Amino acid sequence: MATDDASATEPTPAPAITAAELPSALPVAEVAALGHAVLDEVGTVVVGMREPLEVALAAVLAGGHVLFEDVPGLGKTLAARSLAHALGLDFRRVQCTPDLLPSDLTGSSVFDPATATFAFRPGPVFTGLLLADEINRTAPKTQSALLEAMAERQVTVDGRTYRLERPFHVVATSNPVEYEGTYPLPEAQLDRFMVRLAVGYPEHAAEVDVLSRRLSRRQEQADVQQVVDAATLLAMQAGVEAVAVDDDVLAYCVDLAAATRAHASVEVGASPRGSQALVLVARALAVLRGRDFVTPDDVKAVGVAALAHRLSLNPQAWATGLAPQRVVAEVLRAVPGPTTARAAR
Repeated sequence: MATDDASATEPTPAPAITAAELPSALPVAEVAALGHAVLDEVGTVVVGMREPLEVALAAVLAGGHVLFEDVPGLGKTLAARSLAHALGLDFRRVQCTPDLLPSDLTGSSVFDPATATFAFRPGPVFTGLLLADEINRTAPKTQSALLEAMAERQVTVDGRTYRLERPFHVVATSNPVEYEGTYPLPEAQLDRFMVRLAVGYPEHAAEVDVLSRRLSRRQEQADVQQVVDAATLLAMQAGVEAVAVDDDVLAYCVDLAAATRAHASVEVGASPRGSQALVLVARALAVLRGRDFVTPDDVKAVGVAALAHRLSLNPQAWATGLAPQRVVAEVLRAVPGPTTARAAR
């Protein structure tokens, strides 16, 4: 197990933040401006990933967690680290291995001989953004240790519950092409990620740009400047939460989730958590695009990222090599969108 930015003395776990302590909501225009500033700063070191990074930032603004699943060497770890630094969040990185224990993530109680008592030592999960690198390389017991943290923003150790800091987000990476010594994430764990993103190989010009930038800076380390801080991010998230969504768009999101359940190739379709993730990420994406309303195009833009990893295909579909992403793409084409004037905008 390896962690970044860890220190010998860990702080006491932060208490829960009350509603009165939360920053006031920022207006949509300011959230959009700050969001683009974050993406521009991350783009100075991460090349050719603007679209997945925009969806990842939208998921963070919606209060969710992000899973990057793609082949090694595409910059997923660099993207997560750069996003954390641009957002001004405390950052920890855990390299997941088969021998990683749950206590290596959550922390444990350590006996103090001076006081003859046990003191809790927080693990790397007590941070602003936790990068779980190659999460499918660690055992299910350790994977499940993240469930409570991701769902409830707390961990329970030795019968005591410790609140995590706000904001708290998990960005995980997974290698889908290597199966030796890996443990596929169970459906319950996948469902806790608001979006699952594939980076894909960069275009030729973008890959040349990656090489050119590496030679220009004359070092491996790529630095990203802080754009906002944790309090500002909370205010940006509050600004997104203040945006209402029309009923017809809500119905469209439910129709999409329901269509996945009725698809002939799907054994288990998207749950209500899936339709909720769809509308929340679409709303955050709309705000990043400078609007205080959500259109069907916003929903379609995040449909695959928000729904595909929540589907369980039947054996016949797996035998033919059908991918969940293709199923969601078919659903997006088949389900008609809202026809009201406001939604059509």
